[in-house]
Amino acid sequence: MGEIKVHSHSNTMKHSITELQKMFEGYLAQIEVPSEPERLYTPFIYSMSGGGKRLRPTLLLACYNLFSDDLAQAMPAATAIEVFHNFTLLHDDIMDNAAMRRGRESVYAKWGVNVALLSGDAMLIAAYRMLQKSPVKQLPRILEVFNTMALQVCEGQQYDMDFENARKISVVDYMRMIELKTAVLLAGAAETGAILGGASDEDCRKLRRFALELGMAFQLQDDLLDCYGDEKRLGKRIGGDILEGKKTFLAIKAMSMADESDREILRNTYKDKTLSDESKIARILEVYDRLGIARQTEQQISSRFERALSQLETLSTGAESAGVLTLFAKSLMGRTK
Repeated sequence: MGEIKVHSHSNTMKHSITELQKMFEGYLAQIEVPSEPERLYTPFIYSMSGGGKRLRPTLLLACYNLFSDDLAQAMPAATAIEVFHNFTLLHDDIMDNAAMRRGRESVYAKWGVNVALLSGDAMLIAAYRMLQKSPVKQLPRILEVFNTMALQVCEGQQYDMDFENARKISVVDYMRMIELKTAVLLAGAAETGAILGGASDEDCRKLRRFALELGMAFQLQDDLLDCYGDEKRLGKRIGGDILEGKKTFLAIKAMSMADESDREILRNTYKDKTLSDESKIARILEVYDRLGIARQTEQQISSRFERALSQLETLSTGAESAGVLTLFAKSLMGRTK
């Protein structure tokens, strides 16, 4: 494979997020997955075609496109990230005993544990095989980024499971967990795109930081919406985290601020068999409202979001050319302005 030509920044053809998504979907549609054995590959195809926003591959392509035009060079790595992401969901659903994924049956519910495990394994291997198709010159670096990211996602998942039985978790512990479980995948995508595009080490670092902070803001917003979102707009029930007794940012923050009687409510409400789901949710939200938890979560989201955007201001490509990433960040957070 020849050298990749990195065009000067000024004449790089910039694509919109929607264009990048379309190009990625087009590339994905052409990938051939074996048909046999059917129970290994059908779930693979099923999970890859289940919609999803394609955030990570789109981010990878957008970061690449800041420095280079030839998007074909970045497609295999973008696919590897998306296949890896979907692999983690297959195994997550087994661990969480989840019957649904993206509004339809999970692979685990449809085919059972053994199929979901093995299909997931095949997806992980396929992700590495895709990554291998990247330009030879950058392969050692992007493999290093990919491997670190993949292992950190596993660490994040383990911390998440550990937290279920832990009595006390600090906000710092929680932030570290979501950084590993959610944000590093976005960060790995951004950094890989930048490396493949021929960005300087400094620009690679900034784009990684941008994606990391954005990923944290995104997860915190997810926590907030689960308690205070609009059911119609979200398309799912509000209060799921409360009913599961999940230790989200809101729950941990509330525990750290509550007095003993409120702590008792926070600790035990979800287990109370005498209460209806509605009553449980209302009781917890009452404590959150008293402590101003929503406002504090919003402040945390805003500061992470601002920190993410500030990384784009000093890129060597000029802040203006990173406009596509600003739009990506805003659309991810559901912001219109």
